[in-house]
Amino acid sequence: MNQISSLAEIPVTCLKGVGPKRAERLARLGIECVQDLLFHLPCRYQDRTRVVPIGALRPGDEAVCEGKVDHVEIRFGRRRSLLVHLSDGTGAIILRFFHFTAAQKNALKRGMRLRCFGEVRNGPASYELVHPEYRSVGEDDPPPEQSLTPIYPTTEGLHQISWREMTGQALALLDQGAVLQELLPSESLPEGLPVSLADALRYLHRPPAGASVEDMTAGRHPACQRLAFEELVAHQLSLREARQNLRRLQAPPLAAGGTLPARFLARLPFDLTGAQQRVVEEIAKDMASPRPMLRLVQGDVGSGKTVVAALAALQAVEAGWQVALMAPTELLAEQHLRNFRHWMEPLEVPVGWLSSQVKGAARRGVLEGLAAGVLPLVVGTQALFQKEVRFQRLGLVIVDEQHRFGVHQRLALRDKGAEGGLVPHQLIMTATPIPRSLAMTAYADLDLSVIDELPPGRTPVRTVLVSQQRREEVITRVRAACESGRQAYWVCTLIEESESLQCQAAEETARQLSEALAGLRVGLVHGRMKADEKEAVMERFKSGELDLLVATTVIEVGVDVPNASLMIIENPERLGLAQLHQLRGRVGRGSVESHCVLLYHPPLGRQARERLAVMRDTTDGFRIAQKDLELRGPGEILGVRQAGEMQFRVADLLRDQKLLDPARRVADKLLTHRPGVVPSLIGRWLGHNTRYVQA
Repeated sequence: MNQISSLAEIPVTCLKGVGPKRAERLARLGIECVQDLLFHLPCRYQDRTRVVPIGALRPGDEAVCEGKVDHVEIRFGRRRSLLVHLSDGTGAIILRFFHFTAAQKNALKRGMRLRCFGEVRNGPASYELVHPEYRSVGEDDPPPEQSLTPIYPTTEGLHQISWREMTGQALALLDQGAVLQELLPSESLPEGLPVSLADALRYLHRPPAGASVEDMTAGRHPACQRLAFEELVAHQLSLREARQNLRRLQAPPLAAGGTLPARFLARLPFDLTGAQQRVVEEIAKDMASPRPMLRLVQGDVGSGKTVVAALAALQAVEAGWQVALMAPTELLAEQHLRNFRHWMEPLEVPVGWLSSQVKGAARRGVLEGLAAGVLPLVVGTQALFQKEVRFQRLGLVIVDEQHRFGVHQRLALRDKGAEGGLVPHQLIMTATPIPRSLAMTAYADLDLSVIDELPPGRTPVRTVLVSQQRREEVITRVRAACESGRQAYWVCTLIEESESLQCQAAEETARQLSEALAGLRVGLVHGRMKADEKEAVMERFKSGELDLLVATTVIEVGVDVPNASLMIIENPERLGLAQLHQLRGRVGRGSVESHCVLLYHPPLGRQARERLAVMRDTTDGFRIAQKDLELRGPGEILGVRQAGEMQFRVADLLRDQKLLDPARRVADKLLTHRPGVVPSLIGRWLGHNTRYVQA
């Protein structure tokens, strides 16, 4: 070990007490060298730096106290326990042990002085410490710990004492001159952050007495921010590297300007907006290149992303290649299928359908058509990336609402086209507006197009907040709207995750509304209905045979009924802003003024009031997304899977927004001026978890 000077090159097995079994446990946490160990940071801290008088202790405190043993007894009750009565002149407390030995009891003598650490709880007779750490001390014993005590995230078989011993050895190696390489130029660090990475790590592993535990656990301390900044730079570099790697691959050049897109546009009953035309041109140019397109199209609800996707699909089909369109839910995929068949069949372009519901001969027919190359376009759900699905010439993959998929699923679909040295182009769509700061961090490997213009004739949806106590008034309003020739949605939500409970609630609501609105035609859709049943109800609603559609949140995306101008959302306080915005987007798709009633259940908490006020005050999806980011964090916008895949260890996309732009600038400078440090930075922070950035 003396010849090895870098902590990145010293294996953990060189540390005392780390044998093969412990090394295996550490490897499960991604810790293989001493540097990895130092980057495994505490999740919280305990203050054992001072002795708290027993009389000052309060329930919930984690504290060190000292006192003399007054009495030791075994108490028999529902559970046998060893009680040690301790006092220090300011108060008394009981140490309670449910698991103990005779030797332990016999070693605890009256008059002995003990130093204890534990959490104070209310006991039957007095405050108690249950199974505290304790040791015998004399009058001249040194004071408690000199630094705060770190508590580490752990795995089975690794205890906190072991973590402190291992990190103590790692810090000692650092103090003895082992090198922790500084990979960021000191002048590139934002003002106020420590220059030395080693000093930041020393501080976080052994914070001095008096250090702000709140700032460290919240990640606001400058030492935490120093690490968060470096991690954000590494993340940016990994995405840029993935982008460069993909750009080195070959994709089929799919020439633009064919007759199919022109014939499609000629049949549309409307003209594309300027924003749609701009995005279509960006996509067409990308697809004509021999480099794989990786483009994210953001467009608010109703902005016309599907038409843009259809034009891209026709460009690929005309060039002789196949297209796969994947959506996260059966309902959304079915909506795409209806649209694409309506548009494509007059152009003599067959569209296949593949989901878990497609079985038997129908499934075999689609699989054979894709493998033989005679089926140019297929729409489906996750079923598209199953092993038995094979394409002859997959040239374009379209993924809708991609944040609902794990990135590995998207990789699996892309890999299906990676034959003959070519990979398909990728077009990713989302109706969830993503704040610029978040999009540029989470999707730094993608080109970004924004459809920031709604089709002409659309009127903004007016949103009102109404208490459940006025439910009868709302029902009267629904009757008036439907009797005037308009249609309405009534959306049922439940806080329970159980889909069956949600469906029961929707069924009961539909029954009650059918009675209250006698004479109106009421339909029902929910997640447990069969696909053909749902489709039949939706078609009846779309054709005007139903006046009111009662539904669960399955109608969040993919339903387009221009005549529907009123939506009631029950218990909106239980949904996130992004989901509420998606639901509201089902109305306002025609030229008549539309309304959304948020029928809330009082009393509302502070955050719920704030969230619903945003919905009332704006229809701007990007403003709503920014507020959602502030209130609920990035997982709500990116989707929990996507945010989880990003695997930040220290950084937090919400808390550290002010570091994102500087991190991007530093990443650009390193790629240009110091490319040699890039692999080390990515390896330090992402280790082996880098394949997801290729998605």
